[in-house]
Amino acid sequence: MSFSVVITLIGVLLLAGVLASKVAAKFGLPALVLFLVVGMLAGSEGPGGIYFNNPELTGAVGDSALILILFAGGLDTEWRRVRPVLGIGLTLSTLGVALTALLVGTFAWLMLGTFANFDLGTKGITWIEGLLVGTIVSSTDAAAVFSILRSSGLKLRGELQPLLEFESGSNDPMAVLLTTNVVQILTTDHFSVAALMGSLVQQLLVGGLVGYGAGRAMVWVVNHIRLKVPSLYPITTFALLLITYGLTDRLGGNGFLAVYLAGMVVGNLPIVQRELILSFHDGLNWLMSIAMFLVLGLLVFPSQLPSIAAVGLAIALFLMFVARPISVFICLAPFAMPWAEKSFLAWVGLRGAVPIVLATVPLSAGIDGGQQIFNVVFFTVLVSVLVQGLSLAWTATRLGLTETGA
Repeated sequence: MSFSVVITLIGVLLLAGVLASKVAAKFGLPALVLFLVVGMLAGSEGPGGIYFNNPELTGAVGDSALILILFAGGLDTEWRRVRPVLGIGLTLSTLGVALTALLVGTFAWLMLGTFANFDLGTKGITWIEGLLVGTIVSSTDAAAVFSILRSSGLKLRGELQPLLEFESGSNDPMAVLLTTNVVQILTTDHFSVAALMGSLVQQLLVGGLVGYGAGRAMVWVVNHIRLKVPSLYPITTFALLLITYGLTDRLGGNGFLAVYLAGMVVGNLPIVQRELILSFHDGLNWLMSIAMFLVLGLLVFPSQLPSIAAVGLAIALFLMFVARPISVFICLAPFAMPWAEKSFLAWVGLRGAVPIVLATVPLSAGIDGGQQIFNVVFFTVLVSVLVQGLSLAWTATRLGLTETGA
């Protein structure tokens, strides 16, 4: 395929993604669903006929996109709104993710290994392999939640909106941590609870410290570099963002957590050319979101989905009606919060970008049954987005949690 054809196809797919976001906003659907559909239609089993089966490239695109998306999410997180719900948000984004992963992982192990005869390669599924499925789908998606709320014109009452924003933005690094560690256990055939906990603590501490320090450094550099061309300021933050992720990873920390915290620091401190920087990274956020979902859609083979539909539906229903509610109510038990707000938080567990990207990790690592895991996660995310996404505004209104319903 010639270079000009490749460039033309990329342009057509990106334009289709932009138009899909407009359609999604009109009908109150998460844009990611239509991005995925566009990718599937363009793929080898769709009218586009583009054959694509490269999980390594998909994982690289996904990781690159998450770096930019998480930084942009940090930039948009207002500390004054997050501070009152910091304790609740951190509990949900750490303990809540771990509980969800444990519950879904155990359910996947019991169902896939005992009842469904789900075979990962040449052996039956183990508890660790079931836990891998749980960790992959353990985080929620901020973009999906707020695209629906914006399209419906609803504003949540009180501190619910900043809480959802902070939880969704901060729980992705935890899911990445858990997934990468479980994959390492599977690929090295060695499991140690102490080693796992030590790795998690190290990655969180290093990621947090480097992220905060990098955010302060970004602000200092941008405020003192005195560039004559304003357009170079956002490029400076982009370069420092990449350095932050790479340095954190080299030091043994979690780069995704670092870039999110760096973005939050930059977004809440005085900085020159603020609007230009925010606009630049918002545009990058959308570009990478579209590109990521298009590539993920290309990687899906729709003919393989019916065979795992029952499994995917079962896991999605367990996730929505059992795992997420249990983890939320356990996490919120120490906090004084109305029952209606707890119930809404238990329902707003939309899965989106991160689980599908993380589902490429077993594929890239060569884990037996990696394609089956990817298909199950993909189906689970679609069910979650469609069922919870389409009922989100209705649920908020019924529970009296909108400003008009307050």
